[in-house]
Amino acid sequence: MTLLAASLLSLPAALNADDTPVSPSTAEHPNICYIIADDHAWTDFGFMGNERVHTPNLDRLASRSARFTNGYVPSSVCRPSLVSLLTGLYPHQHGVHFNHGPPGNTGYNRMTSADEYVKTRQREFKLIRGQKTLPGILQAGAEYRCFQTGKFWEGHWRNGGFTEGMTIFKAPPRSQTFGGIRKLASGEIVAHGNGDVGLQIGRVTMQPIYDFIDDCTASETPWFVWYAPYLPHQPHDSPKRFYDLARSRPGVKDHELPYFASIAQFDETVGQLIQYVSKQSQLRNTVFVFVSDNGWRPDGSLPRKQPEEFVHTVRSKRAPFDDGLRTPILIRWDGVIAPATWESPVSSIDLMPTLLSIVNVVENDRPRLPGVDLLPICGGQLKPDGNRPIFGEIYPGNATSLNNPSEDIAYRWIRQANLKLIEPHKQADGSGPWGGHLRTTALFDVKADPFERHDLSNLAEYKQDIARLRTHLDRWWKPVSETR
Repeated sequence: MTLLAASLLSLPAALNADDTPVSPSTAEHPNICYIIADDHAWTDFGFMGNERVHTPNLDRLASRSARFTNGYVPSSVCRPSLVSLLTGLYPHQHGVHFNHGPPGNTGYNRMTSADEYVKTRQREFKLIRGQKTLPGILQAGAEYRCFQTGKFWEGHWRNGGFTEGMTIFKAPPRSQTFGGIRKLASGEIVAHGNGDVGLQIGRVTMQPIYDFIDDCTASETPWFVWYAPYLPHQPHDSPKRFYDLARSRPGVKDHELPYFASIAQFDETVGQLIQYVSKQSQLRNTVFVFVSDNGWRPDGSLPRKQPEEFVHTVRSKRAPFDDGLRTPILIRWDGVIAPATWESPVSSIDLMPTLLSIVNVVENDRPRLPGVDLLPICGGQLKPDGNRPIFGEIYPGNATSLNNPSEDIAYRWIRQANLKLIEPHKQADGSGPWGGHLRTTALFDVKADPFERHDLSNLAEYKQDIARLRTHLDRWWKPVSETR
């Protein structure tokens, strides 16, 4: 038996916070608490078999959830992944396939006025305003109040369809030492664009969420919370007690310590949030969803400017490998969803249709989405399709242009059953694929080889598998660009 399997078997059955059995929910519109880790590898949870990390609250959440242990995000960097969660669409469909639109991150910094910067960024924000988002549908179709906190790249929270939020696309106080701030060539301080003051959630305070929940409770209004803290994202500057927790775990290496401390800090905030919902007697009427926006793994050979920091491995964040793409997905709804482990691959794009089904949004009010409703699987009415293909796409952080993902595509990938195919694409100037991760098609058996060390593409017995997977990939999306 693997360590992962043993960890999952040891998880207790679902109970309420007071350890009494739950009963089916009768709420037509349950509250939704969306918990999104930032830069957290799929391996680094106790419930996924890692005894070296301190994640008791996430483990407890997993014990009461439907656990999809082979979940994926379509892209291994935060902004496109987060917009996929908000829209239920792939990056080439929603258009936000980048972190920075033209002229790119360095181009932003070279701008000589805040007005120029804001006008440039507004062109990007039009992309999400043109989509039907999960919070927008919830408020329009089911009268939810929807609160944005933490990571959010799309300007003001209103752009994402939220009714309330923390991120307003204004520079946070200079005392904020973690993200959110950009200095232009003119010397002006502006919002970086990844969440500004909203990034204080989890790192500084949880109170804005508590106040929001209290207000919704008082008005008997269903609520949706987007909890996307800047954790365990760098800077890994967690208070000493989290370093002590990480240091107390067995076999933790020096270069892992800052990242593991940040994981422990994130885990504590998850416990605080769930406990607050419990105090409001709303556990039976709240759906909890957990996912990571992308994976991240520290590289012990590459220190950053601060001696306690390390950059990520080249095969995790931004890469087409599972260290950057794979994530456990948890869905908890006491009394309705029975705790269970599902190993068939699923995608984060499945979460939007699942949540729309949970809140009974009528079909006519839903956009056409490529994902699968997981609720029948979670409820035991349907077995997962273990042969269903899961897709994704990787791009550079800076976009060459807007509304043309084909121009920038670096890698497409597909996983079907145990096999994963990665298809690289040359850059527009004819040079090799961005990032240099692969120059030719690669094939991996990710069950037997979860860290993708053994490329099977040159073996004759896999020739038909490669042709079949490539056909699926092209039917899903085949980039077209006149520059290629």
